[in-house]
Amino acid sequence: MFELSSTLLYIAFGLYLASTIFFTVSITGKKFKNKAGEEQNKAGLLGYLSAIVALIAAIAYFITRWMATGHAPVSNMYEYTIALGIAMSLAFVIMYPMYKNNYLGLFTMPVVMLIIAYGSMFPGEAQPLIPALQTNWLFIHVITTAIGQGILAIGFAAGVLYLVRMIDFTKASKKVKGIEFIMFTLLATVAYIAIGMGFNAAGYTATFDYVNEFGEEAAIDYYLPPLVGPNEGELVSEQGFNPIINMPEFVRSDDVNTVVWSIIGGLFLYGGLRFGFRKPVAGLLQPLVRNVNPQTVDEISYRAIAIGFPVFTLGGLIFAMIWAQIAWTRFWGWDPKEVWALITFLFYAVYLHLRLSRGWQGEKSAWLCVIGFALIMFNLIFVNLIIAGLHSYA
Repeated sequence: MFELSSTLLYIAFGLYLASTIFFTVSITGKKFKNKAGEEQNKAGLLGYLSAIVALIAAIAYFITRWMATGHAPVSNMYEYTIALGIAMSLAFVIMYPMYKNNYLGLFTMPVVMLIIAYGSMFPGEAQPLIPALQTNWLFIHVITTAIGQGILAIGFAAGVLYLVRMIDFTKASKKVKGIEFIMFTLLATVAYIAIGMGFNAAGYTATFDYVNEFGEEAAIDYYLPPLVGPNEGELVSEQGFNPIINMPEFVRSDDVNTVVWSIIGGLFLYGGLRFGFRKPVAGLLQPLVRNVNPQTVDEISYRAIAIGFPVFTLGGLIFAMIWAQIAWTRFWGWDPKEVWALITFLFYAVYLHLRLSRGWQGEKSAWLCVIGFALIMFNLIFVNLIIAGLHSYA
């Protein structure tokens, strides 16, 4: 059953790639006229159909893995991150018929692929659930949160599309620097996936003995060369070398090491594109989106957040507090994960307030969409992996 679920995920990923290609062709390819003389391009329809079939394969992966493990596949970083990518594709499949905007598909499908590919870099083996996770609230809380965040991610994709369409890349400005930082983070993720796959194919593993946050001796494996080491770490494997710097005991050093490698890889990849083409990376995409209707994209981003916000609130706060009361006998404890979920909730609440009462539309709204999703990813990656807390099991 595990092999079947993995195969279905590979199929889904391939179909998401096909969808990306079809949406690209729908924008850059030649349009043909029908008998009535109307211009048509069926590549966009093929892109949407590919996204639907990919979603079906992804849901089949989700179901078969659930059957194989006996619990909802959202209990660790591998499972949840992939579930987030699937949720984003679900939101796209639902919203696309409302607007039939092929540009949204061009910007959404690569993000879905990137999220799933990033998730696949984490260990995918099934693990027994700790007592706090052995409850139906696991899938009620986490799946609802993933769906809410997936819908909000559509707002991010539409926001980036709007900014790429409207920003003037011929002049140096804070706006250009902001959108370029977004491009850098995406490229850093691509670089991390490529670097991780390379070292994984080479069978690289460096093992350290160290002292953990409880003052106990433990062992930790590194799957990338250890530029950053664990607290009082001692290399005990043949592979590896002494790190440049060691982290304190309350920080997960292997995850910090991953972030460092991602930044290094991102700098090389971004720098190569930036200096190779002699223009901002986002500026390379602008010619593709010159026919985008800014008002339509702005409406898509707002509608995605208006729908995703209450779903996220239900899953990320209300269901979470109910589960916390059952598992830890308190509905709120200022755990880092809880704090950042609250920050994300407040941010999107402010966004809707500014949008409705102050008339913040267009570029201001797009920037807020991007920042909001950045908070989601910060909570998912940095808070989950690096900051120790009650959610560290993720």
